[in-house]
Amino acid sequence: GPFDSVSGKTNRQFFLWLLSLKVFNSKTAELLSHHQVEIKQSFPKEGWVEEDPKEILQSVYECMERTCEKLTQLNIDITNIKAIGVTNQRETTLVWDKETGEPLYNAIVWLDLRTQSTVERLINKTPGRNKNHLKHKTGLPISTYFSAVKLRWLMDNVAEVHEAIVSHRAMFGTVDSWLIWCLTGGKSGGVHCTDVTNASRTMLFNIHTMDWDPELCKYFGIPMEILPRVRSSSEIYGLMVSICNSVKSGELSGVPISGCLGDQSAALVGQMCFQDGQAKNTYGTGCFLLRNTGAKPVMSDHGLLTTVAYKLGRDKPACYALEGSVAIAGAVVRWLQDNLGIISSSEELEKLAASVCTSYGCYFVPAFSGLYAPYWEPSARGIICGLTQFTNKSHLAFAALEAVCFQTREILDAMNQDSGIPLTQLQVDGGMTSNRLLMQLQADILCIPVVKPSMPETTALGAAMAAGAAEGVSVWSLNPEDLTEVTSEKFEPQINPEESEYRYARWKKAVQKSMNWETTEPVFNGNGETSIFSSVPLGFYIMGSMLMLIGARYIAGQCLLNC
Repeated sequence: GPFDSVSGKTNRQFFLWLLSLKVFNSKTAELLSHHQVEIKQSFPKEGWVEEDPKEILQSVYECMERTCEKLTQLNIDITNIKAIGVTNQRETTLVWDKETGEPLYNAIVWLDLRTQSTVERLINKTPGRNKNHLKHKTGLPISTYFSAVKLRWLMDNVAEVHEAIVSHRAMFGTVDSWLIWCLTGGKSGGVHCTDVTNASRTMLFNIHTMDWDPELCKYFGIPMEILPRVRSSSEIYGLMVSICNSVKSGELSGVPISGCLGDQSAALVGQMCFQDGQAKNTYGTGCFLLRNTGAKPVMSDHGLLTTVAYKLGRDKPACYALEGSVAIAGAVVRWLQDNLGIISSSEELEKLAASVCTSYGCYFVPAFSGLYAPYWEPSARGIICGLTQFTNKSHLAFAALEAVCFQTREILDAMNQDSGIPLTQLQVDGGMTSNRLLMQLQADILCIPVVKPSMPETTALGAAMAAGAAEGVSVWSLNPEDLTEVTSEKFEPQINPEESEYRYARWKKAVQKSMNWETTEPVFNGNGETSIFSSVPLGFYIMGSMLMLIGARYIAGQCLLNC
């Protein structure tokens, strides 16, 4: 965060994101009611991103309470709620005390970069400095993105976590595990579990054996006893306990929690991409393109992840997906609003960009957390290039929207190369799809149609479908003939492919300029100021110059002696 040089204190920054609860009709997939609550995301240091686990839980309680009130106002009987599903940020990492029920540190969010030096050390120790050293088991590169290195950081740097592990009181999980444990009783018998989609994002899970891998746990030094039990994405994990003194939400007591999917897998299910080759792209904080590859994992040669798409039943086969993950999509809108102050809302961004309909040669690479797929380059940082005196905030707004589309184009190209069968259209969902200019830009840059469902809440819908289809609940059929037809809007490309390719080539040039920006950790001198040698290239340059000067003086001295 920003540093106040006068007081010497760090000014913590906060962003807000939304936690929401939605209620669906299992026969029609109609959204009946919903409620959402803002949650703080804090940035205590540069590159650090955290959330308060207790605030997350309290927000869930509040959403349940308010939604039950809304259902009552609609004359809908709360006892008709037959199942609850959970969908969540996948890699966000928590550790809590199973005896007290208290979190031992804030949740470290998937975007967090504090483990970059750890990742670099791990990669340097692999044969050939290969970031894909574990990919044959995990489907993932060694990266700050995934949970194992975040958990390792907590073990090494938070005394409470270390002590809890030594005394066998620690529990690890992603947000789904924390919520299910709390909602099913917490320290009084709560169920400690996760599903295959969330487990597959930890770097501790073997996507072939579909379980925690002892060798991977040993590699990261993680005790297996703190890990949650891995379950399918659709089965009864446990029953809701009474969450508060409220009469309304208390009526949910005894309702089974029977669906659990990481957010991107939930969107894949909600978009009904059950066939090999079907794909969807979700535009949220980041941008995530998943393509169903069927019952066998496909390893990417072009920088994509191999992940578990879903396992919809204890005895059902797992389905896999290729995934392209982009760290910054909707987050760039927040940055323009909160950090630069050039817009006051996401709607204003669309109006600004539409007022010029061009970036006027300005390109924006929002590599705030490095670059994810297909580069996996943590040293990259955000840049804006191609600026002239004519450039204004409207051009920058357009460039920000284009950046989201160009990043999607990069991962779509990689996916087409891996699969050998190009996508003929792209199904989309997520909050940013309400921006019609963005959707049209995406079609123009991809040169294929973009299809947006009329009901954009596909992530929540996917979790509801998994919960309702679970054995013992069985109120939602996932048979193809029973699935509800979803109406949608299609955006067709409106520019010629030559122009699209020209703009894309310029974007790729900008991406290359963002690379290798951060090469080492900062080194500080005794006054707390950054040393000139914190930059490796600058250090070599200065050392080389000094040696050349010493050499020149020596040669000059020799000449004088000889004369």
